[in-house]
Amino acid sequence: MSTGPSPTARALRALEILQASPGITAGQLAERLGVTERAARRYVGLLRDAGIPVESTRGPYGGFRLGRGTRLPPVVFTQEQALGLVMAVLDGQPAAIDADDLVGAALSKVIRALPESVGRQAAALREHASAAPDRYASRPDPAITSGLVAAVADRRRVVVTYRGEGGGEQWDAEVDPWAVVVRHGRWYLLCHSHRAAATRTYRIDRVRAVRHLPQGFTPPEGLDPVAALEESLGTGWKYVTRVRFHAPKEKVAPWIRPPMGRLEPDGDERCVLTGSTRNPAMYAQEWLSVIPFPFSVLEGPELRDAVAEVAARFGAAVEPDAER
Repeated sequence: MSTGPSPTARALRALEILQASPGITAGQLAERLGVTERAARRYVGLLRDAGIPVESTRGPYGGFRLGRGTRLPPVVFTQEQALGLVMAVLDGQPAAIDADDLVGAALSKVIRALPESVGRQAAALREHASAAPDRYASRPDPAITSGLVAAVADRRRVVVTYRGEGGGEQWDAEVDPWAVVVRHGRWYLLCHSHRAAATRTYRIDRVRAVRHLPQGFTPPEGLDPVAALEESLGTGWKYVTRVRFHAPKEKVAPWIRPPMGRLEPDGDERCVLTGSTRNPAMYAQEWLSVIPFPFSVLEGPELRDAVAEVAARFGAAVEPDAER
């Protein structure tokens, strides 16, 4: 049976509210906490008992505020918040189970800074949990990521040194960094490339250096970084893809991932998917093969060959002598 947040948890929540809203009245604090005004005053009393100076002023413009120069504990978490933080870290970075890992070492410091009872629960969760790494995830360099985030925040143009897949060709690109987006365990820079005069996405784990330039920029009005990234991932790759599905767009659309390209109607009973890919074999095997509608490859030859290979493999699997 749930008894709701503990008095300590409510007192900590009251502390957060006082930090964000100095001068808040007892009635307003009670409303934010979802308790009576008398209970709100009791939580303020708990904070004072813990040595946190909470000043109160009477009158129509009175209220509670933290004392001037108040020094608060560096980490103040409820048990639920602490466990949620540990779970989020392990979910996003499974290697953080190891205290020698960079993120793991940071997590250890956070756990040590927690109150004893909360820290014990967080440490036990970390010790007894197991996390399987996402094979598609990538871990960018924190310093490079920080440099890109700073450029995004300052709206400052940068030159990124980028290395292609498999450690191949390396080149410099002058870009306006619009946003850093995390997608399925991979970190991307969404930007405008001045060399290509087009929107581009770069995997941050392949960025080798970042150099800030004096020029500023203005991002597109109403930019939705996640939507723009999804759309960009389906364009600008080496191999063109164009596939006609022999089914209405509304039936095919739920099966189409944004990186596959743009789906448009082709009459009432057909639709066409136009995009590009760097890996035709993956496009055919992992994406097209699971769509439950007949289709024809209109372009390009690399995708057509990849689809033919998948079809031959599936055809061989059902031949009468396939088990011999």
